[in-house]
Amino acid sequence: MNSMFAIVLPCGYFVFVFWINVAHGDMSYSLSEEMKRGSVIGNIAKDLGLQTGALSTRRARIDTEGTDKRYCDINLEHGELIVAERIDREELCGKKPSCILKQELVLENPLELHRISLHVQDVNDNSPQFNEKLISLEIHESAVKGARFVIEEASDADVGQNSVQQYSLEKNNNFILAANGNTVELVLDKELDREKQKEINLLLTALDGGSPQRSGTVGIHVTVLDANDNAPVFSQAVYKANLPENSPIGTVVTTVSATDADEGVNGDVTYDFGHVSENVKNVFGLDHKTGDLKLISEIDFETVSNYDLRIKAKDGLGLSSYTKVTVHVTDVNDNSPVIYVKSLANPIAENVTPGTEVGIINVQDED
Repeated sequence: MNSMFAIVLPCGYFVFVFWINVAHGDMSYSLSEEMKRGSVIGNIAKDLGLQTGALSTRRARIDTEGTDKRYCDINLEHGELIVAERIDREELCGKKPSCILKQELVLENPLELHRISLHVQDVNDNSPQFNEKLISLEIHESAVKGARFVIEEASDADVGQNSVQQYSLEKNNNFILAANGNTVELVLDKELDREKQKEINLLLTALDGGSPQRSGTVGIHVTVLDANDNAPVFSQAVYKANLPENSPIGTVVTTVSATDADEGVNGDVTYDFGHVSENVKNVFGLDHKTGDLKLISEIDFETVSNYDLRIKAKDGLGLSSYTKVTVHVTDVNDNSPVIYVKSLANPIAENVTPGTEVGIINVQDED
């Protein structure tokens, strides 16, 4: 990359400004999250082809821009790049398939800038979790064999193979499990008889694919009822909305709508959030009666550009269905350019040779 360098010398009224190519090739390292502070990531001196002592002589340092933390540091004695701060992949990158931290290495005499990309690899440090401690279902005894009842899937903060891979249902007399992708369903394998058994307790287990394998469980309480034949049906499987980042609080983002073919209390539909994080609940509010999804706090495109929400519709006797709402936050020009200057730590002598590198000017805009 080309960066602008400037030298100002007390030579009458003359000011010399020129351009020099000072950016060098990127360096890339892969490391696991949650490594202990001081753990070695790689050898900077070796990778740059420098003698170990050159890093100290050239006052090597790791810099960051803005409010980014400095997650790595340099062991000047051995030339090693080491972990300086706890790195939690889930906190930094959420469910993104790739997690890359950007750091910068600055060398002096001559002044050089090297960009460092840290590819953070996931470890299986989270267990699957269900949104509810107990799932309550109310099923009519007239339900036929093969009837299906949707169960909200478990979530796992890890990604890839370390996320939820399979489900198992404790053996019982009435139900088997059908799990396909993100859909988990109880399938009625033997008809219910309310006169013989009014309540059934089941145990559902979610397992990830990590090593060692982690799991999470939830109890399912089935109440056998007399009549409720239809679950609510959403008008759309997925709702999509675009929301400018400067939208005022109270803005209706979208309205979800579900209908139930049953009458009376069996067809009375209410809405609630499915499995969403507390951060999402702090940003959006849901009207349980109308299905209006409203903005309840400020949003920032530069911080979060997309939100995925699960919303549940439930009728008066417990049958439910789910839909997905995807909110795309659109950018507005609300950030000014910021100038960062990296310069030599020592004063510049008046007899300095023209062409000497004394500073790097870097201009960034978050929009």
